[in-house]
This record gives sequence, structure tokens and C-alpha cells, in this order.
Amino acid sequence: MDMERRTLLGLAMGAAVGASSARAQTQADAGRAGPPDPAETLRLWPDGAPGGQGVSITPVVPERSTDPAFHDRYAQYTTDPILTVFRPARPNGSAMLLIPGGGYRWAVLDKEGYDVARVFAATGTTCFVLRYRLPADGWAAGADAPLQDAQRAMRLIRSRAADYGVDPHKIAVLGASAGGHLAGLASARTDAVYQPVDTADAVSFRPDLSLLMYPVATMEGPHVHEGSRDNLLGESPTPTRLAAYSLERMDWRGAAPVFLLHAMDDAAVPVENSLQLLTTLKAAAVPVEAHLFQEGGHGFGVRLTQGKPAQIWPDLARAWAGRLNFTL
Repeated sequence: MDMERRTLLGLAMGAAVGASSARAQTQADAGRAGPPDPAETLRLWPDGAPGGQGVSITPVVPERSTDPAFHDRYAQYTTDPILTVFRPARPNGSAMLLIPGGGYRWAVLDKEGYDVARVFAATGTTCFVLRYRLPADGWAAGADAPLQDAQRAMRLIRSRAADYGVDPHKIAVLGASAGGHLAGLASARTDAVYQPVDTADAVSFRPDLSLLMYPVATMEGPHVHEGSRDNLLGESPTPTRLAAYSLERMDWRGAAPVFLLHAMDDAAVPVENSLQLLTTLKAAAVPVEAHLFQEGGHGFGVRLTQGKPAQIWPDLARAWAGRLNFTL
């Protein structure tokens, strides 16, 4: 999809929702039931996101839920990436960067972001939900624009750990679906994909623990999620480029321990994405634990697991992390 068409789509969606910013959308939804959104946010780029000279899009945060009991919002055409901060009542010293999915077309804020953050904040983990830029919106970095945001987010959290009562060596990343792919890139890659902008960029951008939920892992072969691949790399990427962004083809040696979670009946992102990555992690001697549930489908987060085997996944993740001396 070319830039002109995406710009027109962004403007049209902005008119449809009657607001051109995430703040306006949040205000419009303020009357819905359920816990309020945290008021604390942190901008990633104080002087604006890098490589935005060719970007002319309008941010939108549409509401998909028809049930007044809960939100189901997604962020699209993001230009000013932010972290939404969930501070626990009794911090346990750990932090978690949450990267929701959305096929690199948008970022699902509630189901795989805020909802999950509340679960882990309830047991003491300080959570940060990332609203990231999308690769086809005209950013100079293209496919690396989301990774720029993920790396910068991890550095900001780590550099300000004392402000949040967090151990700088106890910062996890949790990514779901395409967000799992982005979290995987942030975990495996050792090269910074942007130039330093301030002192926060002097610290490490790699997580100390990685939790990947039904991740989009491969960019090639029969198990690829085509929407994520096309939105990330375009419609005709070269074989070399496909391999470069396939998590199972990357060098994971030295990466933090990984927790994999997938449902066997996932019809959107086949479980082979996790299975192939599991093989790679084992070969690279990365400590890894995998849980495959008979049913659950795709995109279940925490709210859609009720009454299903996957309902226990947060407890499984906490137990796994605890064995690694990492409290979640």
C-alpha cells in the first residue's frame, strides 16, 4: 500500500471517529465501565521520533468493543510513541515492557496491553505498555521503526529504574502476536537501530526476560502470517530480507531466557511459529520454557482465556520467572 493511500486512509479514519488524536478518543470513551486508564505516560522521543520527515498521517484510536463493560481499542498511524505506566500498589522491583499485537497494521491497546498490564501490576510488577510506530507509515527506518521504539522504550525504563523502584536488571518484555515478533527482535538483535539522542541511550536495550505470546516468528514458508509480513516488509520482499526478519533464523546466543505460549488451534498464527523458534532457542542454549494449549485460538490475552486451558498462563509465567529469581 503506497504512502498516498495510507495517508488518505488515516485522514478518513480520523474523520470517522471524530477525533484526530489518542487523547480525544480516550476522552470520548471515558464513560465506559471498567478501570480507568492510567494518567501517567512517557514520551519516547522528546524531540520527535526519528526519520519522520516524510510522514503525514493522523493518529487514531478507534473503539471496537460494543460491550460497555470493557474497552477494545487499537492505535493506528502513531506519530508520537508513548509508554503508558501501570504502577503497582506494592512494587516488587521488577518491570515489564508490554508490546501488543495487531499484525503491524495497528497496536491492540487493551486486550494485549492494558488488560495484561493490570494482571501483572496486581502482583507488584511495574508495567509499561508501548504504543509504537508502524512500518508502512513513511518512517525513514521502514521495517525498523517499531524496533527503534522498542529499543528506546527498554532504555528509558532501565535508565529511569530508580524513579519507578525497579531493579535495572529485572526488566522483562512481553509481546503478543506481531508484538511477539517485535519483542523477539528486541530480545535477539544486538545492534542499535537508531542514533543516541540523550543519556538514556547509554544503557542496554535488551530485556532480562522475554515472554512471547502466540508470536509471529517466521516471515517465510507455509506458516507465515501473511498480513504481518506484508505490513512489515512490503508485498515483494527478497529472500534475504525475509530471512533477516525471521526470528527462527536469527542468532539468539546470549539472549535472555524466553517463555513461549501458544494455542494448538491458532488459525491466524500457526503454532509452528513457536515450535520453530523453540528449536532455534534450544540450539542456541537459551533457557526456554514452552506451553502449548489444546485450545485458545489467537489473540486471547487474558480476558478471552476464561474457562479455557490458557487461563492459567499468567501463573505459569510467574512460576517460571520465579525459578529464575525474577519476580513477576
